Amino acid sequence: MHVIIAILIIIITLVAMEAFSWLIHKYLFHGPLWFIHKSHHKPHSSWFEFNDIFSILFGGISLYLMWDGRESQNTGFWIGVGISVYGLIYFIFHDWFIHNRFKSFKTTNAYLLGIRRAHKIHHKSMDKNPAEEFGLLLASGKYFRKQKTDPST
Repeated sequence: MHVIIAILIIIITLVAMEAFSWLIHKYLFHGPLWFIHKSHHKPHSSWFEFNDIFSILFGGISLYLMWDGRESQNTGFWIGVGISVYGLIYFIFHDWFIHNRFKSFKTTNAYLLGIRRAHKIHHKSMDKNPAEEFGLLLASGKYFRKQKTDPST
């Protein structure tokens, strides 16, 4: 497969994963799958939480697509790569930068601070509802406006 097409498939998959993640986060994780996802909204002492099962599921789908298309490097292979790249972005942004599963890094980047603020607002509610801001990489513009202090730091 031509390199440009492979890159386009990966980029389209990243965009689709953000939209898909927003939808399933809002309508499934904060809906019928709350019994799993609530572990992410409650304080816990373990490094792992029940909610991590979703990451394992998406990782498995990604690995299957790459394994299945490994010889021909077909469209499914590159979709699997895109899902993996989104998973890596999720790990860096969500688990490391926002939730400090590792020592967090400091930043003055307005975009990163806005994403952090939006996610902190999402976690303000420890219950299924009300909740807002379900995206990982996209959030309402109000979180990106200059604030005197960053409430998430």
